[in-house]
Amino acid sequence: MFDLAQLKEAIAAHGPVTRVVVAEIAGRVPREVGASMLVWETGQSGTIGGGTLEFEATKSARTMLGSGKKTRLSRHPLGPALGQCCGGSVSLLSEVFTAGDIDHLDEKQSFARQVAGGSAMPLSLKRAETLARNQGLAVTPNLQDGWFIEPFRARAVPLWIWGAGHVGRAMVQTLAGLTEFDITWIDTSEARFPDVIPEGVTKLTAENPANLVPYAPSDAQHLILTYSHALDLELCHQLLSHSFAFSGLIGSKTKWVRFKNRLQDLGHAPDQISRITCPIGDPSLGKQPQAIAIGVAGALLHDLKNNKARKDQTA
Repeated sequence: MFDLAQLKEAIAAHGPVTRVVVAEIAGRVPREVGASMLVWETGQSGTIGGGTLEFEATKSARTMLGSGKKTRLSRHPLGPALGQCCGGSVSLLSEVFTAGDIDHLDEKQSFARQVAGGSAMPLSLKRAETLARNQGLAVTPNLQDGWFIEPFRARAVPLWIWGAGHVGRAMVQTLAGLTEFDITWIDTSEARFPDVIPEGVTKLTAENPANLVPYAPSDAQHLILTYSHALDLELCHQLLSHSFAFSGLIGSKTKWVRFKNRLQDLGHAPDQISRITCPIGDPSLGKQPQAIAIGVAGALLHDLKNNKARKDQTA
């Protein structure tokens, strides 16, 4: 989905941004059509699946920023060309956006544009636009005859869940069905994740997950639930050096006292450390993973509604 709000924020913070979106796939590939990432001169956010494909796409996206080229549609066989084991192929659409390019866009139901060739817009895409506008029917991202259409994304809160253990799994299962959240789920290896990931959840693996903290949106919420106290501490340390909207850590009050002392030793001020919430959830519901997940989900939704009410009052 085309996240217009996120793109505007990235451009405001970093200047021109290249958005790279998976436009078409064939065979086994790491991400679905519509998965996207934003790339600017000094950073990026989002993912199109990682590996060599993402590495090369990021390099190309940065080259576009200074080249004057606005649009590039490219096809990538994953096996022989990039050494990735998936074996399928991916078509990537890379587009450079500035503030002037998106001023005219509003978050209607879909965004269709010509990205290659010179043919007229296919009738099927025109029909999809009309149905979305008049009847509110969902649009599926689709590349056809040099035209690409995708729906605008209703702004969801980026929620990064660190850890795919029992509590992490319960948390994702509980929160994945809520449109309020855009979930990224991180752990140290593929083997730690279940075979089936809920639709819409972005899975990331990293030997050291803390290295991914700089890629998290500055307004993201975080839940730290890993198998390792050392990794929990490192994530808290890295998040306190990065912007975030909320950060919650699973654990007891005793654990949090130890962590606060260690974080102070690492140079963080008490008022900074107090931005992390620990324990999380509702202790009255019990300690079962699902009970913890329900308590945390309720608290996150409650905070969202309170924040929205405050914004409405000041608007």
